[in-house]
Amino acid sequence: MRFEDYNPLDEKYYSILNAHGEIINEKDIPALSNDELLYLYKTMLYTRTIDEKALSYQRQGRMLTYAPNTGQEAAQVGSAYAMDKEDWLVPAFRELGAWLVRGVPLKNIYLYWYGNEWGSYMPEGVKVLPVAVPIGSQYQHAAGIGMANNIKGEKNAVVTYIGDGGTSHGDFHEALNFAAVFNAPVVFIIQNNQYAISVAREKQTKSKTLAQKAIAYGMPGIVVDGNDIFAMYSATKEAIDRARNGEGPTLIEAFTYRLGAHTTSDDPTLYREDSEVEEWKHKDPLLRFRKYLLNKNILTEEWEEKTKKELETEVMATFESIENKSDTEIDDIFKYHYETMPPQLEEQLLEYKSFLEGGK
Repeated sequence: MRFEDYNPLDEKYYSILNAHGEIINEKDIPALSNDELLYLYKTMLYTRTIDEKALSYQRQGRMLTYAPNTGQEAAQVGSAYAMDKEDWLVPAFRELGAWLVRGVPLKNIYLYWYGNEWGSYMPEGVKVLPVAVPIGSQYQHAAGIGMANNIKGEKNAVVTYIGDGGTSHGDFHEALNFAAVFNAPVVFIIQNNQYAISVAREKQTKSKTLAQKAIAYGMPGIVVDGNDIFAMYSATKEAIDRARNGEGPTLIEAFTYRLGAHTTSDDPTLYREDSEVEEWKHKDPLLRFRKYLLNKNILTEEWEEKTKKELETEVMATFESIENKSDTEIDDIFKYHYETMPPQLEEQLLEYKSFLEGGK
């Protein structure tokens, strides 16, 4: 695959595996072993299981607001698997599959959605930034890390994600411009799940594609079938190789769909038709990849059933290990904003502690 063969202005999508689990682009099938393919499928199953359990816990009042990932597993897992250990991952808030691939423990992920500050802690050697909720801010962080890599002479790449709605924010455009001007080794991925909360993609921009926004900044852009794990892996791998070779940033639009709500505070039935959701369910990335693996005799139903049970047991045990035992320490809310807490923050901390103790 070459980026010049997929001009985003032509609305030509890059794909390898179609919705029926059939290879339509033989020459671009990634050279992955059967063990790697099963790992990718298992990670997608893991993502789906975590999602389903998190939704259940939130509905039971046992977890705070949660942002589901269902339908976007291939876009996340495929792209993250193309990274090397020393590359940086800079997420927004809907990158569960990527976090798992990059080694973020499930306990930390659940702690974050449980409201515990330690959910933003990354273990030693895990080069992942914490969740960035302010829309688009993570793109600027990624551009900055890429520029720093160049200054330090490091060959690491940076992969960062944003939703389709985030492309309407100034941070998105500023980050692309800086990364291009300074030739930063950054792969910008748009998870185009068709809705910025309730605003449909076609109401956000007059551009034919979101990937074509790369043209204005002098970098390659490509639209990839975001439900095709092979295409996401291959496109991201090529973009990372470009970055590492000093060829600068790339913009990838992962054309996918959010099967669930924007968050658990959202009711998607108010702004989209059930028939649309049903149509996209036939393009489910797990279903597609499963068909391929079964047809190639790489996956067996026995292995799948056993794996699903193991993952469900692990997920439930992990959540139960933090539930009612993971209240955030008051000091933690204040002390992680700066390396050294400034006087005004110390004053606020003492004032809040006094309030909790019944003072004024």
